[in-house]
Amino acid sequence: MLRKIIKIDEEKCNGCGACAAACHEGAIEMVHGKAKLTRENYCDGLGDCLPACPTGAITFEMREAPAYDEGAVLMAKAEKAAQTPAAPLPCGCPGTASRAIVREERPAAAANTAVESELRQWPVQIKLAPVNAPYFDGAHLLIAADCTAYAYGNFHQEFMRGKITLIGCPKLDMGDYAEKLTEIIRLNDIQSVTIVRMVVPCCGGIVDATKRALQASGKFIPWQIATISTDGKRLD
Repeated sequence: MLRKIIKIDEEKCNGCGACAAACHEGAIEMVHGKAKLTRENYCDGLGDCLPACPTGAITFEMREAPAYDEGAVLMAKAEKAAQTPAAPLPCGCPGTASRAIVREERPAAAANTAVESELRQWPVQIKLAPVNAPYFDGAHLLIAADCTAYAYGNFHQEFMRGKITLIGCPKLDMGDYAEKLTEIIRLNDIQSVTIVRMVVPCCGGIVDATKRALQASGKFIPWQIATISTDGKRLD
């Protein structure tokens, strides 16, 4: 079948192995010091490996390839987990690492102070949002990974204020956001785009989809990326 799949440029690959670690499907392996797409049917086409590559050796291409086999991937993960039960990250994705975040207690008065929501529209899920709505006219668009609002305490005031917000998770949602985002940008007078992602590799999918949407829309729109750490710090 013809579908989107990753392509690895061996000449650019420096053998760091970051892409193999970021690929939670197990489609990439290190062979003789170079990254190889060894299981095409394990590649879901979301591109978690793209932002992990420091040399830009990984790109997308449309070509004939076996269909993504989720059943085979899940079976392989189960077999690996059974062989290495103590492994902290059996799926290979740093975004699944569990950790406790210790925060200082605030005074009761401060904790009870109401904070106004900055949400300006509904729905907020990318997959549920219409491609054309009055609130998109002249909008500054915020496209954020689901977890960012929970990790970053000042998310509403710093990112959502004055923007139309769309959220999604490229790791958990089925399909590709790029087509939907392309139509939203193409059909509306979007003034700017802000992407907020977590530092974990799987969030690279939402960045890639937005970049492709901006390119496919045929419009020149200013855009920027903000990155949030798993303990709630802004890294950009």
